[in-house]
Order: sequence, then structure tokens, then C-alpha cells
Amino acid sequence: MEIAPMLAKAVAAVPDPDSVRGGLRYEPKWDGFRGIVTVDGDDVTIGSRGAKPLTRYFPELVETFRAQFGGRDHPVVLDGEVVVRAGEPGAECLDWEALSQRIHPAASRIRTLSVETPAQFVAFDLLAVDGSELLDLPFDERRARLEDLGADLADPLFVTQTTLDVALAREWLTTFEGAGLDGVVAKPRTKPYEPNKRTMLKVKHHRTADVVAIGYRVRKSGTGVGSLLVGLYDDDGELRQVGGVSAFTDKTRLALVEELDPVVLRDADGRPVTGDGERSRFSSGRDTSFVRLAPERVLEVRYDQMEGDRFRHTVQFARWRPDRDARSCGFDQLEVPTAYDLREVLR
Repeated sequence: MEIAPMLAKAVAAVPDPDSVRGGLRYEPKWDGFRGIVTVDGDDVTIGSRGAKPLTRYFPELVETFRAQFGGRDHPVVLDGEVVVRAGEPGAECLDWEALSQRIHPAASRIRTLSVETPAQFVAFDLLAVDGSELLDLPFDERRARLEDLGADLADPLFVTQTTLDVALAREWLTTFEGAGLDGVVAKPRTKPYEPNKRTMLKVKHHRTADVVAIGYRVRKSGTGVGSLLVGLYDDDGELRQVGGVSAFTDKTRLALVEELDPVVLRDADGRPVTGDGERSRFSSGRDTSFVRLAPERVLEVRYDQMEGDRFRHTVQFARWRPDRDARSCGFDQLEVPTAYDLREVLR
């Protein structure tokens, strides 16, 4: 049973419950890999956004799902987040770096990391159980069924907290950040599960976007990456350049050349394919050529605001997103400010 995940739209603040018809239910926003898990007998699959499978990278979770859900007559389908925690008891937090290292091509390395940095799964929705698909049910009903199922779960499987109290949700936005969580999600209580639609609302501590690396410019000195060019897919499926990432340390600039080498586009003679970037009236004499990259690597960036269909300023590199499929990185994830009449500001 393949189901695309329901998505969230960014908003600036935790919304009031009556801002959406039927009310809102609030949850912590987990900072991990989104995963829709299907357990059908001994067959376990962990799907990701963009249909990028995660199953092979988390063998310890596969065994856990088999142990805790095996023997059922019908499939169980859960929506949730794969995370890795670190730290001493009483001072644990989410460890994104350890989680990102889990996406590795070597099976031997995967086995080693499954022991050294085992993953956990936090469920926040239930899509099928006991022979019934639940997608058409209101979220409150799916949540109740999830809580019934979750009563028998044991570490490393968990069910996320939830609340109807907006004041508590706003408190979570601040207090849970210290444990490495990413913000708060608000879900309409009466709506069904809508795959690939931005039905939920999310409030994060920073404005971020997942973008595709499409090229890089060599530093003026001739060594290392000077800046990364990044793009997003539009509604027509076209990959469009939306800005650049710079401000790397000297060590990172050199490391990026090796990091990106596998996705450098090359001609028949093995030489890197280059392109000519956009010129502005302020830098007409500057070399704008860049090394072209196959659109495979996804990175998360921090940005302040958009200007049309581009980032207004140079964005900041946050981290690589090995769990994301490049094709899933579109303009619809960006936060669009609410329109406001400039005359009201000038007045």
C-alpha cells in the first residue's frame, strides 16, 4: 500500500484553533526523516517523501516493526518520523548529524551504524489497520485509533504527543527546541488524510527550504567551491535557479569539491560541463561560469524572504538532506508572506 505523505504549509506563528473550520490539534514537529511504514506480515517497508525508500538503511527498525506488529492478519500503515537520539539519560536530544550518516551505500556500514546509532520511530498518524484504510476518516478519529494501537508499543517505537491547548503548543515551540525539535505542527481535526497536499500548518524556528544543488562556482583563488547554485521545481516540472549559497569556511570549500564530484556532469572526454550564470548590472565584468551538477543532491538552506521566484539574499547552508528526492523540492514549500498594503505602512 503506497501512500504519498500529507504535507504542511509554513506559517509565521502557531495559529489559533478557531482559525480553521473544525479546529486544530497540535503536535511537536520532529526533526528527522519522514517515513510512511507499511507492515504486512513479515514484509516491512519504510517509504519517504518523493518515494525514496529508506527501508535498507534502518534494519533495526525493520526488525522492531516485525517484532511488534508481526502476526497480524492485515497490514498496518503508519505515518511518522525516523529520528536518532543522543546524550545521557535526562539530557537527551535529537541528533541530526548521526541520522544523516545513516544514509550510506555500503551494507556493512549500515549494519555497523544500526548498532552504534540505532534509530527510533515516532508515529503521528495511522492510515490503515485491521483491514480498514483510514485516510477518509477525520484526523481526530485516526488519532484515537493510533492511541489504541500505540498502547502496546515499546521503545524504539513511540506515538507523538498532541494537545488541543494552543497555549501549550506555543510553549512547546520554545521549550522543545532545547531537545532538538523543529517547531510545532497544527492539524485540522475534521479533515481526512490528503496525500501530497499541504493540509497541515507548520511553525519552525527559522525559515528553511529544501533545494536542489544544480551547480557551483569555483572560488576566485582557483581552489574550492566559491558558491553553490540551487534550484526548485516549478508546477510544470522545470528546475529553475532560485539563488546561491556561500559563506563557507576554507575547509568546507575544499571538502565540497570532493563531496560534489560524483554528481558533476561531464562531457564525452570526462571534462566537467560548465554553464554561464546570470549577470547583473552590478557585476557585468565578473566571471559567472559554473560547473554543472546532476540534479540529485538536496540541501536544506535558511533564508529570510523571497523576491518573486528567487531568494532575495544569499541563503545559508544548513545541512544535506539525503532522505529527500530532488523532484520533491518545489516552490510550494516556501512561506509566502500575507499581502499587506504599503500605504498602511507609509501612513
